Amino acid sequence: MDNKGFISIEYLFSIFVILIITLPLLFFTQSIIESSHNVEDSVTHRIILDDVANSISQVNSNGEGYSKLIYLKSDVGYYEITVENGKLTMEYDGKKGETSLPLSNFDSKYKIHSGRSYVISKNQDGRIVIT
Repeated sequence: MDNKGFISIEYLFSIFVILIITLPLLFFTQSIIESSHNVEDSVTHRIILDDVANSISQVNSNGEGYSKLIYLKSDVGYYEITVENGKLTMEYDGKKGETSLPLSNFDSKYKIHSGRSYVISKNQDGRIVIT
């Protein structure tokens, strides 16, 4: 500002340049933060899916009558895991993840949900049952 109270053109131009530089930076930062949240969410659900697959494989590799209790935590939101011969499929927030279960022999197709406990056992026929 000069002595008469007017804002100089250079001052207005510098504010305009600063706005032009910072606005794209803010949008870029926001997209990076959203991307990191998506990756974290995907990794968390992938770990849950792998833990269930490992538990099923452990029961399958042990003898008949072996069982294991699993709890599907619900603090990461609602999800549903479909268990069938050869694969596990997890669905959450419109996304889908899948992992394979080789050499698994299930009694039937199961749907297990977050926030619940399940017992995975191997019966006398060599089939895996989830209750």
